[in-house]
Amino acid sequence: MSEQLTRNEIPESKKWDLSPLYKTTENWETDFNQIDKGIDEALKYRGRVRESAEILAQAFKAIDKMERHLEKVYTFAHLESDQDTSNSETRSRLDKVTAKIAETSGKMAWFEPEVLSLSEETFNTYLTSPALEFYTRTLTELARRRPHTLSEKEERILGMSSEVMNSASKTFSILNNADITFPKVKDEAGKEIQLTHGNYVNFLENKDRSVRKAAFDAMYSTFGSLRNTLACTLSSNVKKDVLKSQLRNFDSALESALHPDNIGSDVYNNLISTVHDNLPALHKYYDIRRKILNLDKLDMCDVYNPLVPDSKVEVTWEQACEWVQEACKPLGEEYCTVLKRAFDERWIDALENKGKRSGAYSSGCYDSAPYIMMNFSGTLSDVFTLAHELGHSMHSYFSKKEQDYHYSSYKIFVAEVASTTNELLLHNYLMEISTDENFKLYLINHLIDSFKGTVFRQTMFAEFEKEIHEMVEQSKPFTADSISAYYYELNKKYHGEAVDPDSKIEMEWARIPHFYYNFYVYKYATGFSAAVALSKNILSGDAAKLEDYLNFLKAGCSKDVLDILKDAGVDLSTPEPINSALSEFSEIVDELEQVLLYRKR
Repeated sequence: MSEQLTRNEIPESKKWDLSPLYKTTENWETDFNQIDKGIDEALKYRGRVRESAEILAQAFKAIDKMERHLEKVYTFAHLESDQDTSNSETRSRLDKVTAKIAETSGKMAWFEPEVLSLSEETFNTYLTSPALEFYTRTLTELARRRPHTLSEKEERILGMSSEVMNSASKTFSILNNADITFPKVKDEAGKEIQLTHGNYVNFLENKDRSVRKAAFDAMYSTFGSLRNTLACTLSSNVKKDVLKSQLRNFDSALESALHPDNIGSDVYNNLISTVHDNLPALHKYYDIRRKILNLDKLDMCDVYNPLVPDSKVEVTWEQACEWVQEACKPLGEEYCTVLKRAFDERWIDALENKGKRSGAYSSGCYDSAPYIMMNFSGTLSDVFTLAHELGHSMHSYFSKKEQDYHYSSYKIFVAEVASTTNELLLHNYLMEISTDENFKLYLINHLIDSFKGTVFRQTMFAEFEKEIHEMVEQSKPFTADSISAYYYELNKKYHGEAVDPDSKIEMEWARIPHFYYNFYVYKYATGFSAAVALSKNILSGDAAKLEDYLNFLKAGCSKDVLDILKDAGVDLSTPEPINSALSEFSEIVDELEQVLLYRKR
């Protein structure tokens, strides 16, 4: 571990290249100043959609053109700001375009209400008009949203207030990424290292329990010192979700969040109940971990360190890039050719630097590369993160390539499928090339940890998110104490008798940015379960199944998400994919038990 570098100290080869978006900030300013022109063009159709199907088609095109332009301007600003959130100049540009988006949302709030105010006869006529054939799916979706669409004036108010409504999330992001400072922690050699979001996992993977414990205490003591502030930001964000759901006539914030994907709350609730049914396998894994580590009870700082510490891998950036590209070869020549461009054309911002946004993501727009931000520190987990984010980016690339802008953005529900499929392909590749039995055991344990972190952990988060929204909906007390107490008990339920968690884990909710994303986390669990099935299909060598998968990547939002996945071979409207994936998890745990406990004897 080393001290954090400044942005200027990062080699250019390991930074993303944003110049294809805008070569200079002056170019960005020029495009920003053209936004109003696009808005005015779209506003020319206000009050006219009743005239004819042709006029409505022209309105769609004008709005798409305006939004495409706005997305490009925003994408550059948010990527540039995230590379150093302490930079006031880049943050100012992001604030500027974010405010413009809110303004635009207010000005364009007339569109849906006006379309939905058409008489049923006119609307049905438009549905069958050749002029609107391309937009039939969108019109059908608009009709589905009719009961939840407000008047033009009300929609305008909601649109104009979006920036204010998102202030809690923004406050949390600035606090979490720029202002919060963690203590220094001594590593196993006694050297003091600045604890950061990026290197926290390195500490938790340390073979020295005292190092793991010190990092754990430092992390959660810091968040604990801000418990009331962070409970306030989270409460405000949840109240925003609940308020918007009530204004739009939904029965709950959960129903409101699932509605855009045309998914019923039964899918969400079935995930939680199915995972509950499979908790014994997870509890068994923790008990195996406890025995291998020779502990009476595990603490939460003991659930990440490798069970085969002698095989802990330190990976260079170059090796990581090679592994991921080799692992993806079963996806075919075209896929791999595009994948290579991600490295050659510098789509990836690889290394952590002071002020850089924590975590990792893939982001871009229709007119940019699908950029990746990550904080690579040389762990095997970082290699899997690279594969994961490249899965997102390739999904975005092929959707944009095959779909018109209007249908190019795939829904978040399917977003985690391609990313996790890449992770599973990487696991398979590394298992195949390795001759080191310890390393293979390390990989098996890593796969178990992937199941644990993506299916079980994210479902635990989903259950917590459901509870805190219901707290607000049912007017229950929402305080740092109440949500921390619930989180602690939920954590105990998922980890079982082998884990006796330090009470500081009750503050883990405070560092999870996804709790500000309005019921996002459950999609990790469903996506992983789908990926388990799809990766098997790809590795089977069946050309038809591979074609089905590639068509999934190209589908964008041209169909409902459940239908897109059904076409690819996975039916997430039933618990079967979750059960099937967790059945495989149970088998892997049994395999790990046989090998590790046999060795221990």
